[in-house]
Amino acid sequence: MENIQTLGQSQTSTLATNRLIRNTYTLLALTLAFSAVTASLSMVFQLPYFGPWVTLIGYFALLFLTTKLRNSAAGVVCVFALTGFMGATLGPILSFYLATPHGSQLVMQALGATAFIFFALSAYALYSRKDFSFMGGFLFVGALVAFFAGLAAIFFDMSALSLAVSAAFVLISSGLILYQTSAIIHGGETNYIMATVTLYVSIYNLFMSLLHLLGAFSGDD
Repeated sequence: MENIQTLGQSQTSTLATNRLIRNTYTLLALTLAFSAVTASLSMVFQLPYFGPWVTLIGYFALLFLTTKLRNSAAGVVCVFALTGFMGATLGPILSFYLATPHGSQLVMQALGATAFIFFALSAYALYSRKDFSFMGGFLFVGALVAFFAGLAAIFFDMSALSLAVSAAFVLISSGLILYQTSAIIHGGETNYIMATVTLYVSIYNLFMSLLHLLGAFSGDD
Protein backbone atom coordinates (compact mmCIF):
# COMPACT_ATOMS: atom_id res chain seq x y z
CA MET A 1 0.00 0.00 0.00
CA GLU A 2 2.84 2.32 0.89
CA ASN A 3 4.58 1.56 -2.41
CA ILE A 4 1.40 2.38 -4.34
CA GLN A 5 1.07 5.69 -2.47
CA THR A 6 4.72 6.56 -3.15
CA LEU A 7 4.28 5.70 -6.83
CA GLY A 8 1.20 7.89 -7.00
CA GLN A 9 3.03 10.82 -5.44
CA SER A 10 5.93 10.34 -7.86
CA GLN A 11 3.57 10.34 -10.85
CA THR A 12 1.81 13.46 -9.56
CA SER A 13 5.17 15.20 -9.12
CA THR A 14 6.24 14.22 -12.63
CA LEU A 15 2.99 15.50 -14.12
CA ALA A 16 3.36 18.80 -12.24
CA THR A 17 6.94 19.19 -13.48
CA ASN A 18 5.96 18.43 -17.07
CA ARG A 19 3.12 20.95 -16.85
CA LEU A 20 5.49 23.56 -15.45
CA ILE A 21 7.99 22.94 -18.26
CA ARG A 22 5.23 23.13 -20.90
CA ASN A 23 3.74 26.34 -19.48
CA THR A 24 7.15 27.98 -19.07
CA TYR A 25 8.38 27.31 -22.59
CA THR A 26 5.02 28.17 -24.14
CA LEU A 27 4.95 31.53 -22.36
CA LEU A 28 8.63 32.08 -23.15
CA ALA A 29 8.03 31.50 -26.88
CA LEU A 30 5.06 33.89 -26.85
CA THR A 31 6.95 36.61 -24.99
CA LEU A 32 9.97 36.32 -27.27
CA ALA A 33 7.67 36.68 -30.28
CA PHE A 34 5.93 39.66 -28.69
CA SER A 35 9.30 41.21 -27.86
CA ALA A 36 10.37 40.78 -31.49
CA VAL A 37 7.18 42.56 -32.59
CA THR A 38 7.74 45.53 -30.25
CA ALA A 39 11.39 45.72 -31.33
CA SER A 40 10.30 45.81 -34.97
CA LEU A 41 7.71 48.52 -34.27
CA SER A 42 10.35 50.50 -32.38
CA MET A 43 12.57 50.33 -35.45
CA VAL A 44 9.75 51.17 -37.88
CA PHE A 45 8.74 54.25 -35.91
CA GLN A 46 12.42 55.14 -35.34
CA LEU A 47 12.09 55.52 -31.58
CA PRO A 48 15.13 57.16 -29.95
CA TYR A 49 17.53 55.23 -27.77
CA PHE A 50 15.92 54.84 -24.36
CA GLY A 51 19.19 55.12 -22.45
CA PRO A 52 20.37 52.86 -19.62
CA TRP A 53 18.53 54.70 -16.84
CA VAL A 54 15.09 54.65 -18.49
CA THR A 55 15.63 50.99 -19.40
CA LEU A 56 16.63 50.04 -15.86
CA ILE A 57 13.81 51.97 -14.19
CA GLY A 58 11.22 50.52 -16.56
CA TYR A 59 12.64 47.02 -16.19
CA PHE A 60 12.74 46.99 -12.39
CA ALA A 61 9.29 48.60 -12.08
CA LEU A 62 7.71 46.01 -14.37
CA LEU A 63 9.69 43.21 -12.73
CA PHE A 64 8.36 44.30 -9.33
CA LEU A 65 4.77 44.21 -10.63
CA THR A 66 5.32 40.82 -12.26
CA THR A 67 6.75 39.36 -9.06
CA LYS A 68 3.94 40.80 -6.96
CA LEU A 69 1.22 39.44 -9.30
CA ARG A 70 2.96 36.20 -10.28
CA ASN A 71 0.20 34.00 -8.84
CA SER A 72 -2.62 35.66 -10.77
CA ALA A 73 -3.71 36.15 -14.36
CA ALA A 74 -2.52 39.75 -14.10
CA GLY A 75 0.98 38.34 -13.75
CA VAL A 76 0.82 37.07 -17.34
CA VAL A 77 -0.16 40.56 -18.50
CA CYS A 78 2.81 41.98 -16.59
CA VAL A 79 5.16 39.49 -18.26
CA PHE A 80 4.04 40.70 -21.68
CA ALA A 81 4.36 44.33 -20.54
CA LEU A 82 7.91 43.63 -19.31
CA THR A 83 9.07 41.73 -22.38
CA GLY A 84 7.31 44.15 -24.72
CA PHE A 85 9.08 47.06 -23.05
CA MET A 86 12.45 45.31 -23.28
CA GLY A 87 11.81 44.60 -26.96
CA ALA A 88 11.03 48.28 -27.54
CA THR A 89 14.32 49.28 -25.90
CA LEU A 90 16.12 46.84 -28.18
CA GLY A 91 14.75 48.42 -31.39
CA PRO A 92 16.96 51.56 -31.45
CA ILE A 93 20.03 49.46 -30.63
CA LEU A 94 19.33 47.12 -33.52
CA SER A 95 18.78 50.11 -35.80
CA PHE A 96 22.22 51.40 -34.81
CA TYR A 97 23.93 48.11 -35.63
CA LEU A 98 21.99 47.57 -38.86
CA ALA A 99 23.16 50.98 -40.07
CA THR A 100 26.81 49.85 -39.88
CA PRO A 101 28.58 48.15 -42.83
CA HIS A 102 28.39 44.63 -41.35
CA GLY A 103 25.40 45.24 -39.10
CA SER A 104 22.97 42.66 -40.46
CA GLN A 105 25.66 40.00 -40.32
CA LEU A 106 26.51 40.87 -36.72
CA VAL A 107 22.87 40.77 -35.63
CA MET A 108 22.33 37.38 -37.27
CA GLN A 109 25.52 36.01 -35.73
CA ALA A 110 24.50 37.20 -32.27
CA LEU A 111 20.98 35.84 -32.74
CA GLY A 112 22.24 32.48 -33.99
CA ALA A 113 24.78 32.15 -31.18
CA THR A 114 22.14 33.06 -28.60
CA ALA A 115 19.69 30.47 -29.96
CA PHE A 116 22.39 27.79 -30.08
CA ILE A 117 23.58 28.44 -26.52
CA PHE A 118 20.04 28.53 -25.13
CA PHE A 119 18.85 25.34 -26.81
CA ALA A 120 22.09 23.47 -26.10
CA LEU A 121 22.15 24.35 -22.40
CA SER A 122 18.41 23.81 -21.94
CA ALA A 123 18.59 20.42 -23.63
CA TYR A 124 21.58 19.43 -21.50
CA ALA A 125 19.82 20.40 -18.26
CA LEU A 126 16.56 18.71 -19.28
CA TYR A 127 18.04 15.43 -20.45
CA SER A 128 20.93 15.07 -18.00
CA ARG A 129 18.65 15.91 -15.04
CA LYS A 130 21.67 17.29 -13.20
CA ASP A 131 21.03 19.58 -10.26
CA PHE A 132 22.68 22.98 -10.81
CA SER A 133 21.29 24.58 -7.64
CA PHE A 134 24.86 24.91 -6.31
CA MET A 135 25.40 27.69 -8.88
CA GLY A 136 22.80 29.98 -7.33
CA GLY A 137 25.03 31.91 -4.94
CA PHE A 138 27.82 32.33 -7.47
CA LEU A 139 25.45 33.55 -10.17
CA PHE A 140 23.76 36.04 -7.82
CA VAL A 141 27.07 37.54 -6.70
CA GLY A 142 28.44 37.51 -10.25
CA ALA A 143 25.37 39.25 -11.65
CA LEU A 144 25.49 41.86 -8.89
CA VAL A 145 29.19 42.60 -9.48
CA ALA A 146 28.72 42.70 -13.27
CA PHE A 147 25.70 45.00 -12.91
CA PHE A 148 27.57 47.59 -10.85
CA ALA A 149 30.64 47.25 -13.06
CA GLY A 150 28.38 47.94 -16.04
CA LEU A 151 27.05 51.09 -14.37
CA ALA A 152 30.63 52.20 -13.70
CA ALA A 153 31.55 51.56 -17.34
CA ILE A 154 28.63 53.78 -18.44
CA PHE A 155 29.28 56.51 -15.90
CA PHE A 156 33.04 56.72 -16.52
CA ASP A 157 32.83 55.84 -20.24
CA MET A 158 35.24 52.90 -19.96
CA SER A 159 35.00 50.83 -23.14
CA ALA A 160 37.41 48.11 -21.91
CA LEU A 161 35.37 47.59 -18.74
CA SER A 162 32.19 47.54 -20.81
CA LEU A 163 33.59 44.70 -22.92
CA ALA A 164 34.62 42.81 -19.79
CA VAL A 165 31.10 43.21 -18.40
CA SER A 166 29.59 41.90 -21.65
CA ALA A 167 31.88 38.86 -21.52
CA ALA A 168 30.88 38.29 -17.89
CA PHE A 169 27.19 38.50 -18.76
CA VAL A 170 27.63 35.89 -21.49
CA LEU A 171 28.90 33.47 -18.82
CA ILE A 172 26.36 34.54 -16.19
CA SER A 173 23.42 34.32 -18.58
CA SER A 174 24.53 30.88 -19.73
CA GLY A 175 24.80 29.79 -16.11
CA LEU A 176 21.34 31.16 -15.35
CA ILE A 177 19.83 29.13 -18.19
CA LEU A 178 21.29 25.96 -16.66
CA TYR A 179 20.32 27.01 -13.14
CA GLN A 180 16.72 27.96 -13.97
CA THR A 181 16.07 24.91 -16.12
CA SER A 182 17.43 22.71 -13.34
CA ALA A 183 15.25 24.53 -10.78
CA ILE A 184 12.16 23.78 -12.88
CA ILE A 185 13.03 20.08 -13.03
CA HIS A 186 13.98 19.64 -9.36
CA GLY A 187 11.29 21.77 -7.74
CA GLY A 188 13.39 24.82 -6.99
CA GLU A 189 11.00 26.91 -9.10
CA THR A 190 7.27 26.14 -9.20
CA ASN A 191 5.93 29.35 -10.76
CA TYR A 192 6.02 29.35 -14.56
CA ILE A 193 5.73 33.14 -14.76
CA MET A 194 8.91 33.72 -12.75
CA ALA A 195 10.69 30.90 -14.59
CA THR A 196 9.77 32.58 -17.87
CA VAL A 197 11.05 35.97 -16.70
CA THR A 198 14.40 34.51 -15.63
CA LEU A 199 14.90 32.69 -18.91
CA TYR A 200 13.78 35.69 -20.97
CA VAL A 201 16.17 38.05 -19.17
CA SER A 202 18.98 35.53 -19.60
CA ILE A 203 18.31 35.32 -23.35
CA TYR A 204 18.02 39.11 -23.65
CA ASN A 205 21.31 39.73 -21.79
CA LEU A 206 23.04 36.95 -23.70
CA PHE A 207 22.00 38.42 -27.06
CA MET A 208 22.91 41.98 -26.09
CA SER A 209 26.30 40.94 -24.70
CA LEU A 210 27.18 38.84 -27.75
CA LEU A 211 26.10 41.65 -30.07
CA HIS A 212 28.27 44.13 -28.17
CA LEU A 213 31.30 41.83 -28.25
CA LEU A 214 30.89 40.97 -31.93
CA GLY A 215 30.42 44.62 -32.79
CA ALA A 216 33.51 45.64 -30.85
CA PHE A 217 35.74 43.00 -32.41
CA SER A 218 34.46 43.75 -35.89
CA GLY A 219 35.15 47.46 -35.47
CA ASP A 220 31.50 48.39 -36.06
CA ASP A 221 30.68 49.19 -32.42
